[in-house]
Amino acid sequence: MDVNISAADAAFRDEVRAFFDDKLTPDMREASNLTSGVFAEMDIGRRWHKALYEQGWIAPAWPEEHGGTAWSPMQKYIYDSEAGASGAPRLFSMGLRMVGPVIMKFGTDAQKNYYLPRICSGEDVWCQGYSEPGSGSDLASLQTRAIIDGDDYVVNGTKLWTTGAQFADRMFCLVRTSTEGKQQEGISFILIDMDTPGITIEPIITLAGDHEVNQVFFDDVRVPVSNRVGEENDGWTVAKYLLEFERGGAAYATTLAAALEKLRAIAEAEAKDGGRLIDDPAFAAKLAALEVKQQAAQATEHRIMSDIAQRGRPGPASSMMKLVGSETNQLISELAVEATQYYAAPFQPEARMPGNNAEPIGPAASVPVMPKYLNFRAATIYAGSSEVQRNIISKLVLGL
Repeated sequence: MDVNISAADAAFRDEVRAFFDDKLTPDMREASNLTSGVFAEMDIGRRWHKALYEQGWIAPAWPEEHGGTAWSPMQKYIYDSEAGASGAPRLFSMGLRMVGPVIMKFGTDAQKNYYLPRICSGEDVWCQGYSEPGSGSDLASLQTRAIIDGDDYVVNGTKLWTTGAQFADRMFCLVRTSTEGKQQEGISFILIDMDTPGITIEPIITLAGDHEVNQVFFDDVRVPVSNRVGEENDGWTVAKYLLEFERGGAAYATTLAAALEKLRAIAEAEAKDGGRLIDDPAFAAKLAALEVKQQAAQATEHRIMSDIAQRGRPGPASSMMKLVGSETNQLISELAVEATQYYAAPFQPEARMPGNNAEPIGPAASVPVMPKYLNFRAATIYAGSSEVQRNIISKLVLGL
């Protein structure tokens, strides 16, 4: 794959930059800067989603027939790079990035015609029902049951760490529909309306003080059999396909580059021994090592872009991006805490609210540093732990 930029791609880059300059409002940029978790404040995210939808840019990775852009892999990469550099808010995009591609691949025509336009427009917000107490990385051991009763499944059980469930209209969910044979062979993939009677959402407040995740309980929840995606008891195949997009479609390299720029700005402003922290040899060496990791992530991302261009999906190489991206994100957040020193310690959630008038303790750039550090502790666990990713790489990439 040629990653050099052509004249046409340079013109496209200018178009993207002009769009961001026009549509990204100051409060959107502020929300992006203050975000410590995986998505920006929901109301701001919805506004940005609407702007992208009206521009026709909301689903760059989708086929044109379903609302995609028909961009080349290079154009997608340019867009992601400019989004990271411009401070665009991170969308809550489980519909766009995860369940949307699954419905395209495994869904019925009726499911495609109903759900895909609603995902693009932002009418439906989705959450993911995978993890359970005792079934995180060992996902195949999940116990939430779905027993068929006429035209419905009756679902009982619980899902844990459900990101954004408090905002979601729908959930894509793995349930156990058989206890026969191997664990993986008794799982089905279903779509659940979050307004269905019998669903209870309990918040989980993170150590950073954020309400980002939840526990969701199902008590005799009736879900139409027509909401199953794929064949009954073949949900494991569907789930593995979805995880390729969750692990490989996050534009990690551009996100890392943006995080490094913020870290560099902090180091240029912080004093150290009568000079600047950025000029301290020990700190500069740590920063340079992280820049090398970011460049390695970018090279890996280019390889995955090539896979997508050739096969239409990221494949097992997505585990490489997940591993490199999540671990490097953690290292950047650690060095940011070191750079801000004691200014990282104050707990000031009110100063992280977009539009707040709170006087921050210390430099404004230090406000989201500790929350990001705490939030990124989970980055090597969600979407499959680092150990799981290494197993996938060893078996399916290296053939060991």
